[in-house]
Amino acid sequence: MNTPLKIELLPEEIERFGNDPAAVFAENLKAVQERIVAACHCCGRSPDDVRLLPVTKTIPAHVLRLAHAAGIFNFGENKLQEARDKQAMLGDLPIRWSIIGHLQTNKVKHLVRFASEFHALDSFRLAEELNRRLETEGRCLDVFVQVNTSDDASRYGVHPDDLVPFVERLSEYPRLKPRGLMTLAIFSTDTERVRTCFRLLRGLRDRAVTIHPGLTQLSMGMSGDFEVAIEEGATVVRVGQAIFGARPTSDAFYWPGFAFDTARRHHADRSRASEPQQTR
Repeated sequence: MNTPLKIELLPEEIERFGNDPAAVFAENLKAVQERIVAACHCCGRSPDDVRLLPVTKTIPAHVLRLAHAAGIFNFGENKLQEARDKQAMLGDLPIRWSIIGHLQTNKVKHLVRFASEFHALDSFRLAEELNRRLETEGRCLDVFVQVNTSDDASRYGVHPDDLVPFVERLSEYPRLKPRGLMTLAIFSTDTERVRTCFRLLRGLRDRAVTIHPGLTQLSMGMSGDFEVAIEEGATVVRVGQAIFGARPTSDAFYWPGFAFDTARRHHADRSRASEPQQTR
């Protein structure tokens, strides 16, 4: 019988994760997996076609030991420095690290040393630097091309109109192994607006895969919308808060455009509330 992992937690960590984080994470993980299965069944897909990528940003490294003990072995991180520090502290554990946020070229040298996949390829300059550094390390890297499907200039990602020319040049970077496309849907409570982003990415994937056969996957959907993403063809869903609970930082810290989308949504809600109501 395995001895339960003993980790000393700070008071604020107990408040955030509970007295037994491993049990909480395991229970939440099971609930999310069940939701994935249900979503797949509702749209006639096999659950085996959808991979869950737990997003571990803001979770301290020692708490992630408890997540690993709970059966979570794939960690997704937005900030390269945060991921790098955690990997250094958790190097004794068999963890698969995925970098899912925007990356500056001067940090590529760190990513290529430990990451298994990168979900935010969005420029030739970044592709060139990744390829060069991977050549030095003697390894390859699975990558997803990030596409800006929300028509928001504050967001990162290749513009949909530029995707085909971008994909046509990916063969120039042999150390990169393109696996699919990634997007962040618009932050909105309007499900149909969110669905439009996912549907656009799927259509772009169907075009891109005719140029590069490796681009079969769709990385889309987070805690608040992954079931809609599955309905639209997601093969990777990036879920954090549904497993680990609410974060202490605003989503705007990790996702450009979030604060603007939220403000715009609140303004629209207030405008609708002030409109005269029709009588029936």
